[in-house]
Amino acid sequence: MGSFSITHWLILLVVVVVVFGTSKLKNAGKDLGGAVKGFKEAVKDEEVEHAKKHRVLDHDAGIPTDPHATPAHTTDDIEISPAPTDDQHRV
Repeated sequence: MGSFSITHWLILLVVVVVVFGTSKLKNAGKDLGGAVKGFKEAVKDEEVEHAKKHRVLDHDAGIPTDPHATPAHTTDDIEISPAPTDDQHRV
């Protein structure tokens, strides 16, 4: 009694077709297919936005996306001078 046999499914299908008619079932199928397609497009758009967001954050953090690229922020060409002492500020 817990599971339906193929006979039960066929009887249920016949009853549904008689009650709703084939045109309403066809329209319901189109609507369901359109809803699934819209859901897939929304998920895809969300993944693209998520990837763009992470790409911008990686760029802002100075993390190279290419492992062979040099970092955007290097300190090799910066010359650091010593901090001024109190003697240099006296007039």
